[in-house]
Amino acid sequence: MKTKMIRTDKWPLQATPHQQQLMRNTREEYRAFCRALSVVVLNNWPTLQQAPSFAAAVERLIHPTQKNPSPRHHYFAQRFYKFPSYLRRAAIEFVKGQVSSYLTRYREWQSGQRKRRDANPPRFNPVAGCYPVMYRGQLVKFDANFTTASLKLWDGKEWLWHNVSIKAVRKRHLLGAVKSPTLVLNRHCHLAVPVEITPERLPDQRRVCAVDVGINTLATASIVSSNGTVAARRFFHPAADIDRRDKRAAIIRGKARKSGKLSKGFGRQWYRKVQRINDNMAQQVSRQLVDFALAAGADVIVLEDLKGWRPKAGKKRSGLRQRFHQWLHRRLATLVEQKMREAGGRVVYVYARGTSSWAFDGSGRVTRDKKQYERATFPNGKHYNADLNASYNIGARYWAWKHKLTRRKDGQVSGGKRSPGSPRTPVITLSTLWRSDEAPNQCAA
Repeated sequence: MKTKMIRTDKWPLQATPHQQQLMRNTREEYRAFCRALSVVVLNNWPTLQQAPSFAAAVERLIHPTQKNPSPRHHYFAQRFYKFPSYLRRAAIEFVKGQVSSYLTRYREWQSGQRKRRDANPPRFNPVAGCYPVMYRGQLVKFDANFTTASLKLWDGKEWLWHNVSIKAVRKRHLLGAVKSPTLVLNRHCHLAVPVEITPERLPDQRRVCAVDVGINTLATASIVSSNGTVAARRFFHPAADIDRRDKRAAIIRGKARKSGKLSKGFGRQWYRKVQRINDNMAQQVSRQLVDFALAAGADVIVLEDLKGWRPKAGKKRSGLRQRFHQWLHRRLATLVEQKMREAGGRVVYVYARGTSSWAFDGSGRVTRDKKQYERATFPNGKHYNADLNASYNIGARYWAWKHKLTRRKDGQVSGGKRSPGSPRTPVITLSTLWRSDEAPNQCAA
């Protein structure tokens, strides 16, 4: 069954200074409309909620028509001259969401659901994240090649069409239907363009890409077949970006030691830069992981289920604790899942405990080097990369679940009825797939 999904692209605009000013005028006019409309919606909220159509009920209050010549609020017809009807309806839906969110948070505050006992009541901000929605055909028109956008903008007197060049577009708009974009204007102007796509489901290739997300190496991936064969492997570690991030983290630690008691907003500019470096790394590495999996013929990416797990390591304000706080597992896992779904594949999560502590060859528990923690020593004396060993076991756990070798959630091999004093069965490793593949062959021989 095909699943439709919406993905949003950022199309930067190459606008002249005059066009940028017109866009600012349009944004401020739209926000002024939303600010005035929020007062009407907030005061009439109980009545509007009971109306069959929320938008129609609001329009009867503010918009004069032949059947409604004298609305209750004449201000809108006098102040907002020839305000586009599509933009008015977009504003109604936006303000509806803002008012509903504010009232919900206020009720929770009144009932005592607060982070602190002395927390102030929530504030109503009707223009938070407020940007005009440019409906296709009514407020924006694209040429055949998507190189120019015709926008209907407010110049202070009229709503007129203006042609603005588009700097660059991605290929996603060629895969699906382009929906109505949003005009976003901060330091630069761009269109946030939603695209509805329906990806084709990838065929079952009997291969998975098992990924171990670590601290020393950002991500380690291996292509594991259903019989336990490792077809490819790769390390993903943007060292230059990590050094840039750690350099700013060191600045924060140094300033914190000198400051003693930290003030509110301490190191805000450095933390913001660190966050942006992390976001960029997650975007780049997630794309590389998905490309690696697709190029190797894998239709599934397997990750460890670490949602909600918080590592505890290092002393307060230490470098090790900072590294754990900047760990990219959840951000990377979310982006990989989004990109893989768009490509027609899947992301599966397996139980995490034991993947790094057990040798993939079935020899037993590994010993980690104290000075070089990514180095693991197997009981048989073999030295191996710990993250690579973990990625093999992650892939093996997926295939063991797929082949119904286990139904246990703790990653152990399913055993028969045993007495309570008997030892537990070993965890699933890559060698489990080797033994299960050898058993049918021996029976056939």
